[in-house]
Amino acid sequence: MTAALFLVLLFGAVPISIVLAMTAISYIWQSDNTVLFDSFAQQMFAGTENYGLLAIPLFMLTGELMNEGGMTKRLVNAARVLVGGFRGGLVWINLLANMFMAAIIGSAVSQIAVMSRAMVPAMEREGYDRGFAAATTAAGGLLAPVIPPSMLFVIYGVLAQIPIGDMFLAGILPGLMMAGSFFIVVTLIGLAQQFPKGEWMTAREALAAILAALPAALIPIAIIGGIVMGIATPTESAAVASLIAFLLGWLVYRELKPAQLSALFLRTAQNASLVVFMVAAANVFGWVVIYEAIPQKLAALITSLTSDPFVFLLIVMGALLLVGMLIDGIAALILVTPILLPIATGDYGISPFQFGVVISINLALGLLTPPVGVGLFIAASMSDVKATSIFAALWPFLLAVVLVLLAVCYWPSLSLALIG
Repeated sequence: MTAALFLVLLFGAVPISIVLAMTAISYIWQSDNTVLFDSFAQQMFAGTENYGLLAIPLFMLTGELMNEGGMTKRLVNAARVLVGGFRGGLVWINLLANMFMAAIIGSAVSQIAVMSRAMVPAMEREGYDRGFAAATTAAGGLLAPVIPPSMLFVIYGVLAQIPIGDMFLAGILPGLMMAGSFFIVVTLIGLAQQFPKGEWMTAREALAAILAALPAALIPIAIIGGIVMGIATPTESAAVASLIAFLLGWLVYRELKPAQLSALFLRTAQNASLVVFMVAAANVFGWVVIYEAIPQKLAALITSLTSDPFVFLLIVMGALLLVGMLIDGIAALILVTPILLPIATGDYGISPFQFGVVISINLALGLLTPPVGVGLFIAASMSDVKATSIFAALWPFLLAVVLVLLAVCYWPSLSLALIG
């Protein structure tokens, strides 16, 4: 009955946090182990008692401060200096700007929303098909869950009880590989469709654009540099980054007023609370997973099929692609990590860092695949384009992500090389 309730609620479009909590309540009631009700609220609260989770609202706040403070458009302009003169220059600018933003925002959905508003109209004005412009922007958003700081990595690190800073390091090479594969895709498409040739800025314009963006570049340097050099934890880096973003927007760019902070804090708190509540609900859902020995039963089934770690990861890829099509990435991560991680590490000897990168890339794919495809529909809404038109132009990017994902599955060193 508990499993039936889980499926009914899940496919009934009930928020995943409610699904997890109600499933746990149903299991306690069905099992007659009612003493667990006495500690239900305590267990939910314990799920949020992790210092690393504080990084989530802080990274969200950094993104909000950057948008309001005018830093986003200056980073886009700096990208124009570096690649704007290539054929299809605005497409390259779009992807490079998405790389910059991925190193700051950490959320694919937020990044797709922000960059769609900025880049799609600009690309359409220069003659690009609106569906292709939205597809390129949506594909660039896939970098956010992989290039640190990644919200998925923060949550996975909490669930897996591994250092979040090392998890960030594990995502750097795969994230750069994804970005590189996207540049190859747009180059091939540009040659086939003869994209308009871009124009390089004059030396004076380029210098002005770079100088204007240099202060904003302090933010990703503070985030990544602090973590890589061991100066600060991810949470501390996020706090420093949000402070830098506020000071730059207020004192340097003068587009952010202290009076706007209350609205920013409220918006950030509302968005972050959704994520944190999902983590809390996942903690009580873990009771069901533990008491029913689901990982052990699933491990017995999968190990009877294969003993090869790579084949196991291929099975996981197929399963997660289906899960990602139906459930939001963060919710899916919270749902599958407690079940699949013990199998990956215990039965196949797969590093939890490699497995985290594989799961995150896999679930990022689900953001842009029907029938749910949250990122796909956000791009469609922000760009005023049909989702089908975006998906028709998006498939080469998704194929590139699949190839990168296969490489990360086959060669663990791609995700482990930078971890000391």
